[in-house]
Amino acid sequence: MITTETMREPARARAVFSSEDFGLLKEAVLTHLRTIEDRPESVKYSNLYHRLGRLS
Repeated sequence: MITTETMREPARARAVFSSEDFGLLKEAVLTHLRTIEDRPESVKYSNLYHRLGRLS
């Protein structure tokens, strides 16, 4: 038997990161990017840095 109790909608998902967190993450990625700037993987960190900039 289906009741209103079993038909409840799932709770809304809450944000994992706050707005302030994105600024902190962006700063941390930039610091790391400067450390590894001559390595091939620095391109991935540069792209991440720019994506984080669009969020904050």
